[in-house]
Amino acid sequence: MRCATSSRRTVAPASAWPSTSITCGGIPNSSAGIERAGAADRLFAYHLCDWLVPTTDLLNDRGMMGDGVIDLPLIRSWMEAAGYRGMHEVEIFSAANWWKRDPDEVLLTCQKRHADRT
Repeated sequence: MRCATSSRRTVAPASAWPSTSITCGGIPNSSAGIERAGAADRLFAYHLCDWLVPTTDLLNDRGMMGDGVIDLPLIRSWMEAAGYRGMHEVEIFSAANWWKRDPDEVLLTCQKRHADRT
């Protein structure tokens, strides 16, 4: 799904679109897409993770917030400017790193990184 086009699709009135840091991080005009979706009251989720460079797996090698190249504070500012006030969903698809760690460590790191780097 592309942020820049999500608000232009024809959907049922109850439908909405998520914004994901991975899909918004490298797409030109993502801020305009988020703005359009917000104006149409179609932002319902905000998924956070980071993109590692280099990456070893397109799906299961995503980084903890702040470990990669996505400007997470910028994307959060777009979401908030578009009126999004919902939950922030952290997605850490990290088979070789974070999934192998102690869950308490992962949760504490998520809390700290969300506060410090988004």
